[in-house]
Amino acid sequence: MRVMVASVQVPFVRGGAESHAEGLRRALQAHGHEADVVTLPFWREPPAELGHMIDSWARLRPRHWWVAPDRVIALKFPAWLCDHADLRIWMLHQYREAWDQLDRPRYERDADFRAATDRVRALDREVLGRAAREGRLVTNSGNVSRRLARDCGIDAPPLYHPPPSAEGIWSAEAQPVIFAPSRLEELKRQLLLIEAFAHVRSPVSAVLAGEGTMREACERRIAELGLGSRVRLLGNVPREEMLAWYAHALAVWFAPFDEDYGYVTLEAMLAAKPVVTCTDSGGPLEFVEDGVTGLVREPEPRALAEAIDGLWADRARAARMGAAGLEAYRARGISWDRVVESLAC
Repeated sequence: MRVMVASVQVPFVRGGAESHAEGLRRALQAHGHEADVVTLPFWREPPAELGHMIDSWARLRPRHWWVAPDRVIALKFPAWLCDHADLRIWMLHQYREAWDQLDRPRYERDADFRAATDRVRALDREVLGRAAREGRLVTNSGNVSRRLARDCGIDAPPLYHPPPSAEGIWSAEAQPVIFAPSRLEELKRQLLLIEAFAHVRSPVSAVLAGEGTMREACERRIAELGLGSRVRLLGNVPREEMLAWYAHALAVWFAPFDEDYGYVTLEAMLAAKPVVTCTDSGGPLEFVEDGVTGLVREPEPRALAEAIDGLWADRARAARMGAAGLEAYRARGISWDRVVESLAC
């Protein structure tokens, strides 16, 4: 079968969504399918541009292409508006700025923004609702499924997939390091980790890998709190170095706000490391059981500092939680084979 993986991309920005699409393409090819990723650029300002992107996807007719796909698997809005007789939707998330991250004051005062938002909402209810009724809709996590049910009244099951290079993740003896790999963005909440370290009393350091719009804010906060010797910003690092930090960490920090899925959680589990996360972190809570596979705390610096100090004080317990996380991951049967069986059979 010839399969088109349809998504959108913010130019010059790569993250979990792009890894997801490429992982699906490789898995489809490994199972004998011909597969390619087709994207259009995505931006949202001014509001009329969102309408142009909606129209671009709605006018797309892959069946008329010189080499036409037999099936389309759409991942992100508005790619699932593509006109194809065999369209499946594996929803990474809705356009969240029209739903749970809506700027309500702007919605009230800006007619163009309100019109664009209302159009997104109407299309989601129509297109996703129809796909769900026809059994053509799954999500990438239970958290995304819960949002969809809450916001649109649409039920869709989650379909989990492995993180990138899962087979290459390894584990080693823990060092006094809390590893925090993620894009430096406000919703990823690296500032919360930095502020927690102002209260950490054990001889543990924090190592943050990744780049993003919050880089300068993180540097500034580290300097303000006098944490230059205890909190390091590595920037982007090669994959091999990333896996070594996972392997040698005491624990992995991943405490975003209302994450969709989160590769970091799964990578930490594969590295047999406990995960420190928060009660409002969303996706990680599907995998992290407090005191069993990691620690779940309120998003408050002192509470998180106490959790980190506790991991150092009882390193044997931390190791047991890491081992339990690895076993919990394996018990889920997460695999690309299962994904392909669900989406391309």
